[in-house]
Amino acid sequence: MPEPVELPLSDPDISILSGTGSLVRRSVLPSGLRILTEHMPATASATVGFWVPVGSRDERADSFGSTHFLEHLLFKGTRTRSAFEIATAFDEVGGEHNAMTSKENTCYYAKVRDSDLPMAIDVLADMVTSSVLESVEFESERGVILEELAMADDDPGDVVGERLSELVFGDHALGRPIGGTKETIRGVSRDRVWEHYRENYTLGDLVVTIAGAIEHDTVVQLVEAALDRYGWSRDTTGQPRPRRATEVATTNSGGTTVVERPLEQVNLMIGLQGITATDDRRPTMSILNSVLGSGMSSRLFQEVRERRGLAYAVYSFGLSYADGGMFGMYAGCSPSKAGQVSKILMDQLEAIATDGISDEERARAIGMIGGASALALEDSDARMSRLGRAELSFGKFTDLEASMSQLAQVSAQDVRTFAADLLTGERSVAAVGMVETDLVRV
Repeated sequence: MPEPVELPLSDPDISILSGTGSLVRRSVLPSGLRILTEHMPATASATVGFWVPVGSRDERADSFGSTHFLEHLLFKGTRTRSAFEIATAFDEVGGEHNAMTSKENTCYYAKVRDSDLPMAIDVLADMVTSSVLESVEFESERGVILEELAMADDDPGDVVGERLSELVFGDHALGRPIGGTKETIRGVSRDRVWEHYRENYTLGDLVVTIAGAIEHDTVVQLVEAALDRYGWSRDTTGQPRPRRATEVATTNSGGTTVVERPLEQVNLMIGLQGITATDDRRPTMSILNSVLGSGMSSRLFQEVRERRGLAYAVYSFGLSYADGGMFGMYAGCSPSKAGQVSKILMDQLEAIATDGISDEERARAIGMIGGASALALEDSDARMSRLGRAELSFGKFTDLEASMSQLAQVSAQDVRTFAADLLTGERSVAAVGMVETDLVRV
């Protein structure tokens, strides 16, 4: 499969034979429900995810943090199961279950033996369709989330990441913290979270992805039967929710912010406006990220840690959303070295923008990305997540062979041009620790 396969919402049935021999199928049912599977015949397990395309960016002004709050609450009981019974259902078969909330999506997932998949589908369907958000549990979980926020606030790495997002995305919804703030969580009502739940969890919103020792048609029957049991009928007039608009939002106004904390280190991040999830330059960004700051052979690791001994942790990263993105660099260093480190981070990116990368660096980056991707895809968790991103974020399925083909088409000049493009935008710097703002400004 040398090229990505489009996943149009109007096509009810798509089958894809991947380059590794696994069969990927996608069904869009008359109700609007979408089910994607990947058959992994050599496994004895399966991972299932129930995805809803709603994240922190979709919240109303009076309920920031409600998406993450709701994620917690769906584990607290339904019309037919208590929170303990939900937990017990997975524990008694040695399964794993959890959830994740991002800025654009929410996913409830479980990994079990293939023989236990019907149970996992049933429990997750019950949670997604029939949670009751009981008032006592709501208040109890409010306390849990406040503790989670307090824990994150004690982590300077989390704090600096949030401050950088605020700078890069400004007033855009992508700049808000996923979990909300202490003030918004204390203030949000149970009724408002309930409204958020009923507005965003429907058949047309739901995407179910499953990877492992499964058969597609059997899975479709299991999912439909479970949803029927919990009151989501097979409406034949439904439509899947359209994917998000991808018009690029220019949001970065730049700036520098320092959160003073009595720490031994300064946690430092530099951010630039990046690219969207569907931008054709994402393979180019992957190579740039690998060369610049991913792995022990990267330029940042070699220059900041190996040659100068200025930091233990240093890396670069790229984040992409429907209509915006961020490219950034991180280092943790002593306050006295923060100014020097921030300059080195920018110097290394500017060197690539000016002089490009070598053929050896390009080849090493492609090998690193390909090898890491292949190793990750040995796990059904990663394949389940790949299906979810393909459907909700990209609108196309790209297997490892197609990904490697895209990477091979990226030239050293493409990387140089991309780095130069990043540097035309505003620069944002966030730091947590005892350091002066002027010292880390770039």
